Amino acid sequence: QWQLVESGGGSVQTGGSLRLSCATTTRTFDDYTMAWWRQAPGKEREFVAAINWNSRLIEYTDSVKGRFTISRENAKNMLYLEMNNLKPEDTALYYCASTFGVIKRYQNGYPYWGQGTQVTVST
Repeated sequence: QWQLVESGGGSVQTGGSLRLSCATTTRTFDDYTMAWWRQAPGKEREFVAAINWNSRLIEYTDSVKGRFTISRENAKNMLYLEMNNLKPEDTALYYCASTFGVIKRYQNGYPYWGQGTQVTVST
């Protein structure tokens, strides 16, 4: 079993930026497709972005396209989410998750999850 640990969350004003990081303990990080998910209070967890093992396939949910950038450094076992032009509706607990194979947009497709990092965007 391996661990995923998110960091980089915080409180910013509308239009601000944050960079989330996800550190992993596996020694086979490049075997996995990685993703960011988020869950706002009172809402279901939703897919944000995902990246395949060699970074050639990337997907975003429509609401973050053009504002968020997902990336990974396989040599460091790290996943990132650069978030720009943040909006109040981006406020949520952000989770790092991993899976095998192709990018998936459903929760059950990800067997490994971190504990989350809070992002709060104020007006």
